[in-house]
Amino acid sequence: MKRRLRYYQRIFSAYLLPGKSQLTFWHETPRENVKAACDVLGEYFMEFTEKANYAGLYDANGIPMLDYHGQIGVRYNPIAIAQYGLGNYNLFARDKSVERRTKFLAASNWLVANLERNAHGVWVWNHHFDWEYRDTLKAPWYSGLAQGQGISLLLRAHNATGDAIYWDAAQRAFQSFLLPVKEGGVLYVDEQGDPWIEEYLVDPPTHILNGMIWALWGVYDYVLARQDPEARNLFQRVTNTLSKNLERYDLGFWSLYEQSGTRLKMVASPFYHRLHIVQLRIMHRLTGRDIFLDYAQRWEVYMRSPMKRAAALCYKTAFKLCYY
Repeated sequence: MKRRLRYYQRIFSAYLLPGKSQLTFWHETPRENVKAACDVLGEYFMEFTEKANYAGLYDANGIPMLDYHGQIGVRYNPIAIAQYGLGNYNLFARDKSVERRTKFLAASNWLVANLERNAHGVWVWNHHFDWEYRDTLKAPWYSGLAQGQGISLLLRAHNATGDAIYWDAAQRAFQSFLLPVKEGGVLYVDEQGDPWIEEYLVDPPTHILNGMIWALWGVYDYVLARQDPEARNLFQRVTNTLSKNLERYDLGFWSLYEQSGTRLKMVASPFYHRLHIVQLRIMHRLTGRDIFLDYAQRWEVYMRSPMKRAAALCYKTAFKLCYY
């Protein structure tokens, strides 16, 4: 009972009260990087400044580690390491400091060293801890989100250094985007023939919105770096999937985190709702498609409404009661 009460106190504060909820590595304030170009491989599309200045644990090589407490404990997370590296790359691109260069290359080197083959022989970044999602994701498990963000960092490391080890690793990791989940990749093709990049590889797939968009930027970066026609075609096809399905993520008062496949849908938290808005604004910049800007503006209106925030709180509470 006390645990459930604490949960309701946290979500009440997050949805209805002004200010930010407790900061974690993942929940920095989402910010678009206005200095990022769309036609060349330069600064990353989001700032990640708070992540670049992560105040938590590091190993002896300067690699950030996350403390999950309990049975999981302190672990490497390839997504966190890639985002830390991308944030430091952005800062290095501006001030050319030795410190920032050292940090983003340390993260890049970790990604090179920890790229490994999965059971199908596909090169992936594994999470070496169990994770509770719908069912337990048993270690080692991999993610389309990790693949995309890792590629984005490695391509920038290659640009900054000219060292082929970064390009070679990015090229190996990219193959996961060309293969379906059943063959060791991260791609799911639905009954309409539309491809999705999956953050969590579960059956049935849940199509997590933020994870798919971040992963898709890894494909976009690969196009910029390589001018690869297969990557360009994949980016266009997944962008089409996203355009066709955005309405499925709109409740009329808030955005959805995923396509949960349940009678009640999984509403995005305030953080993820803000993240969706930033991501859609960036997608508009990358593609010129007005649908992304239209939904970003619509979801901003939702966020400014106390009544809609309250409705999202009630909906999310009902979802948690029914399914968790």
